[in-house]
Order: sequence, then C-alpha cells, then structure tokens
Amino acid sequence: MHVTLTDHARCLFGDEYRATPPCERRHDEAFFIEELTFADADAILAMLRELCPNLVDGYLPVRIRNLAYRLVLLQRPDEPALMREAARSLYSHGPDWDDVAAALERRADALDAAA
Repeated sequence: MHVTLTDHARCLFGDEYRATPPCERRHDEAFFIEELTFADADAILAMLRELCPNLVDGYLPVRIRNLAYRLVLLQRPDEPALMREAARSLYSHGPDWDDVAAALERRADALDAAA
C-alpha cells in the first residue's frame, strides 16, 4: 500500500535497508513520476533520506534522484545546505552533471556570503 511517496518508491524500486512489503497497487514508473512531480519538498526529502541515507546508496535510479533534487530545489530555491546536498549527489553519479553541481555550489556560496 502506497501511503507515502517513500512507500511508493520502495514498492517500485526496492529498498536496500528494508524489505518491500507486498502490494497490489499500480506499479508504473510514469505514475510514480507524476506523484513525485506534485509532491511537496518534505515528502521528497523524506524519500531521499530514507531510501538513500548515505547519499550514494539505495536503489533509486539516478534519474529519479536527479529529478527529486531538482523538484526540491524549485520549491526551496534559497537553501544553501540543500543545494550542496544536491551537488554532492550529482558529483557521485559521474562527470555528466559536474557543471550543474559546481553551479549549485557557487549559488550556495553566494547565498551564504549574502547572509
């Protein structure tokens, strides 16, 4: 049963740390992405932190992690710590997103300097 975004992600992608409970609900990545798209930042962060507590672990696909962080940053554009967390996630998945990660770090530094 998908009570939360985390439950839905666990059911669809699995969980490195907990067993996936039996579920008879719809298991379609497109449906999950739709749910993720309209989730609030707290629900998205809860999913990321529960399923990937060490940032580079867990079974969430990289495309889902990237989208999740992007959606959170759109909802919380002025949180330097969150920008740095997203940047660390991007750096951990290869060089394709290093420019974006570096830009996030620069934005975070600028926000800290302005504070």
